[in-house]
Amino acid sequence: MPLVSMNEFLPQARSGKYAVGQFNMNNLEFAQAIMEAAIEENSPFIYGVSEGALKYMGIEFTVAMAKAAALKSGLPIALHLDHGSSFEVAMKCIRAGFSSVMFDGSHYSYEENVRLTKEVVKAARAMGVSVEGELGTIGGVEDDLSVDEADASLAKPEEAIRYYEETGVDCVAIAVGTAHGMYAAEPNIRFDIIKKVADAIPVPVVLHGGSGVPDEDIRNAILAGVGKINVNTENQVACTEAIRQALNKDSKVIDPRKYLTPARNAMIEVVRSKIQLFGSSNKA
Repeated sequence: MPLVSMNEFLPQARSGKYAVGQFNMNNLEFAQAIMEAAIEENSPFIYGVSEGALKYMGIEFTVAMAKAAALKSGLPIALHLDHGSSFEVAMKCIRAGFSSVMFDGSHYSYEENVRLTKEVVKAARAMGVSVEGELGTIGGVEDDLSVDEADASLAKPEEAIRYYEETGVDCVAIAVGTAHGMYAAEPNIRFDIIKKVADAIPVPVVLHGGSGVPDEDIRNAILAGVGKINVNTENQVACTEAIRQALNKDSKVIDPRKYLTPARNAMIEVVRSKIQLFGSSNKA
C-alpha cells in the first residue's frame, strides 16, 4: 500500500488507549529492521527522519526506501519529517513524497511558533499530509542540536491546549520531562501535564525521548493520553553494540554484511519489544 498520513492510525490509537511508535530511519538497515519487526507484530508505524539523517541518506533514497517498505509490508506506514526547522524544509519533504511532517517551533516565541505552525498546517492539509507541532523545550541531543537539561522547559497545559486550538495540528509534542538520548537517571515524567492536555484536545499527545524510559512510565503515559512515542537512541545503541561485537570477534571481517546483519537483527528485537509495549500489535 502507499505511504499514509498519521491520521490513518493515530485517532484509533487515541481511542484505543495505545500508542504508535515512531522509529527513526538512519540508513537501509534501520529501515529494514523497523519494517520486519512491524510485519511480525502486524503494527502500523512511523518512519521518523531528522534533517541530519535526510542530508546523510538523500531525500530521494529516503522516500524510495519508505515506499518500498510500504509496498512490501502492506502496513500503514507514515514517512515523517522529525523536528523540521522551517516551512521550507517541510515543503521540500512534502513535495518529495513525505506523508507527514513535524514543525518544531519550540525555540521561537509562542506567537511565532503558532504563526509558523499554522502556515505548515495550511499547506500540508491541502496535500493530505499530517502535521505534528511542539510546545516546550525537550532536553538532550537531537542531531547537532543540544539542549541542556537545565534549559529544557516543561509545557504549560493551558498554553498547549491553546496552541492546538490555534494551529489545528494533528498531534502535539509537549515537553513533560523526557529527553532525547539515553538517561543518566530515571526521568521524572509529568503525567499530570499529559492528562490535562490530552483530556482537553481531540488529538494525541506525542512523547519524544522514548528511549530508556521505564516500561511502567510508558504505560502510564499512554493511559494519560500519549498516542505517539518516538524511539531512536535505543536502536542506535543496539546497532552499534552488535557491530562492535562482530568486529571484535574477528578483526579480519571486511564484508559489511557480516556486521550489519547482526546489527539489523538487534534492532528488530528493540522495535518488536517497543511495539508490544506500546500496545499497537495487531492494530494494522
